[in-house]
Amino acid sequence: MTEDLTRKAAEMLLNGATLLSDPCPYCKGVRVMKDGHALCISCGREPEKKQVPQKDIQQSKKSPLEETLDKKMLDLSKELEQEKDHEKQQKILKSINSVLETIEKIKGKQ
Repeated sequence: MTEDLTRKAAEMLLNGATLLSDPCPYCKGVRVMKDGHALCISCGREPEKKQVPQKDIQQSKKSPLEETLDKKMLDLSKELEQEKDHEKQQKILKSINSVLETIEKIKGKQ
C-alpha cells in the first residue's frame, strides 16, 4: 500500500466514502467507494467498466402497450389461479390466449 493510495482513500473516507465488504477483484484488498468510484487501497485498481451497447438498451425497453399487456397477463394468471369454476377458467384461458397473440403481433412489428 503506497502513501498516495492511503492518502487518497483517507480523503475519500473523510468526504463520505464507505468501505466495501467485497474485496478487490484483482488483489483481494480493501476497497473504498464514493460516488460510484471504487478504489482499492492495496493495488489502486478499479474494476473494468464495460459499456452496454445502446442497441441492447433500446431493445429492452417496452412500449406502454406491452407493459399494459404484461400487467394484464399477471392479473389474468392470478385470476385463473383463484378460479374454481371450470367454465370461468376456460374464459380466462381464452383471454390469456388473446393477450399472448397480441403480444406476439406487437413483437413481430418491431
